Amino acid sequence: MNRFKSLLRSWLLAFLLPRPIIGIFYLPRYFADWRRYRALETRMAVDFADSYPCLTDRVAHTPFDPHYFFQGAWLARAVHEAGSMKHVDIGSSVMSIAVLSGFVDTVFVDYRPLKANLGGFASVAGDILHLPLRQGSVESLSCLHVIEHIGLGRYGDPIDVNGSRKAAGELASLLAPGGRLYLSLPVGRSRVCFNAHRVHSPGEVVAMFPSLELQSFSCVDDAGRYHDAVDIEYAATEEYACGMFVFGKWEET
Repeated sequence: MNRFKSLLRSWLLAFLLPRPIIGIFYLPRYFADWRRYRALETRMAVDFADSYPCLTDRVAHTPFDPHYFFQGAWLARAVHEAGSMKHVDIGSSVMSIAVLSGFVDTVFVDYRPLKANLGGFASVAGDILHLPLRQGSVESLSCLHVIEHIGLGRYGDPIDVNGSRKAAGELASLLAPGGRLYLSLPVGRSRVCFNAHRVHSPGEVVAMFPSLELQSFSCVDDAGRYHDAVDIEYAATEEYACGMFVFGKWEET
């Protein structure tokens, strides 16, 4: 029964991911390759019950999500350059944060804590609107592609039209004097895409953090191209860009 379930799952996924239904057009090629391989293989049995079709992977270039690929690289480089000894992340992609923990001790805070045993990495449960951390205690803080979802109910959170702004206020309050906040979210034409996410203009994002100073801005444009250290207005006319902001908190005098 488990083998049948595995087979069914493999074939269902072949027609759902990464592009629904498209895989059906590649079935003739799959079975032609299957017959050719079976004719050549003499040491290992090729059983249909063990098949695992990957129908749309034969492409000229490796596909990737530009937002998540570039924001992870941007964060790792920025944190490394800053020489931080400890880093706190709020709800970002666990793939990026796992890599980050390879060179800086990292605490990952998420509504759904990650159960993973990894050196340099710790996970704790927390709601971004009520974080279990002391205010003004974090010197290096990140939150990538998260605050645009808050208050839309997508992840079971309460409906709140001010969700993004409240999350921004909570992040700002955590930052220690002299600390840095690394933030990313969709930027461009301001709108609510209920209940997936919000898109804010770059200026609106800066206005969410009146107690912080914008230190740098990078972005991934609508064409998926990365632009390092540009003016925030560069992304103002985009439809769905990824804005990457570095904010700093002034030192106390």
